[in-house]
Amino acid sequence: MKTTKPLFNLFLIITIIACNSTPSPEENIKPMSDEQEPIITDEQLNYLGITDKNHLSAASKRALQWPTDLGNEWFIQFSDLQPLKGDFAYEEGVVRRDPSAMIKEKGKYYVWYSKSTGPTQGFGGDIEKDKVFPWDRCDIWYATSEDGWTWKEEGLAVARGKKGEYDDRSVFTVEIMKWDDIYYLCYQTVKSPYNVRVKNQVGLAWSDSPNGPWTKSKEPILSPADNGVWKGEEQNRFMVEKKGDFDSHKVHDPCILPYKGKFYLYYKGEQMGEEITFGGRQIRHGVAIADNPKGPYVKSPYNPISNSGHEICVWPYNGGIASLITTDGPEKNTIQWAPDGINFEIMSVIPGVSAHAIGLNRAADTEKEPTEILRWGLSHIYNNYDYQSIMRFSSERKTSHAAKGESSKK
Repeated sequence: MKTTKPLFNLFLIITIIACNSTPSPEENIKPMSDEQEPIITDEQLNYLGITDKNHLSAASKRALQWPTDLGNEWFIQFSDLQPLKGDFAYEEGVVRRDPSAMIKEKGKYYVWYSKSTGPTQGFGGDIEKDKVFPWDRCDIWYATSEDGWTWKEEGLAVARGKKGEYDDRSVFTVEIMKWDDIYYLCYQTVKSPYNVRVKNQVGLAWSDSPNGPWTKSKEPILSPADNGVWKGEEQNRFMVEKKGDFDSHKVHDPCILPYKGKFYLYYKGEQMGEEITFGGRQIRHGVAIADNPKGPYVKSPYNPISNSGHEICVWPYNGGIASLITTDGPEKNTIQWAPDGINFEIMSVIPGVSAHAIGLNRAADTEKEPTEILRWGLSHIYNNYDYQSIMRFSSERKTSHAAKGESSKK
């Protein structure tokens, strides 16, 4: 009888905790048992061209799981890149790459980008003196245009730091955000020496004018995870004792979006010991969230938030966040959307994307249609391995197809 009261109290505590706890998103997912049969309608059979619902291939089973309300408003095709005029015309000996998004101020488009000069020597020589990548030994410059075609290079925006600082080797791959009349640039940083195991970080600069001057953060606002372990001392990025998180090696391509009263820093992660899988390189995206544009930024426990991708290309739409996923991984060349900015679903699978390191037109009406912001913008092209230039991309929706002379009306 002495144990009755303690047992009752324990039962009461467990009951209260169970009643007050909020199930996680994973707990709300109820897997289908083997005994459950999907409901297949005649409309689905007709739409998908399935012959016999009692004999379903693996492909047909997957198709039956596709959302029934998914139309073609997310499907687009990219055109070939087009050369730009003025200071963005190709210039031998100069690297201009990784354009930021464009913003429009007083009738002019502004863009920021990585700029360096001279050829790339790689890792075979003296890494203290040589240029190991085209994006090595870069500074951030900016340019303006009235029509999006002819650009004027205005000058240096953010320079590399002094020797010994976290950004003393290179600052590159920049993005712009305007919030409360303050302009914010986030970008990648590398500290010397630039070897294959270097762990880059993300820096931030701000100004009350798009023309600067810019104040840089004294410390990085985002760093790689520190839970991977290299194997040995050899400069080989594929040799690891432990791979660690998806971003244990590098955090790349930062982009900050104001979202639901907070600031979402989307970024590309590279893992130590990165491998080639059935989808290509192991590249995934993550997000870190802050209450203030200057941080501190806290990585989401749901990271990684993509299975694929390369450069970050995200924009707001319909209360959520859309993302163009390109280049690497099993879900490359897709447009995805997350109603909460974290849980992304594939909305369309598109043909190969000609644009790289896309600079979106933030002046576009993002609510007009899902892909309006992709109608035109900036990209870069490898004129050769040593030198790159900034080009213009365009895309269009594709909703029907017809043979020559055939009406496409339905």
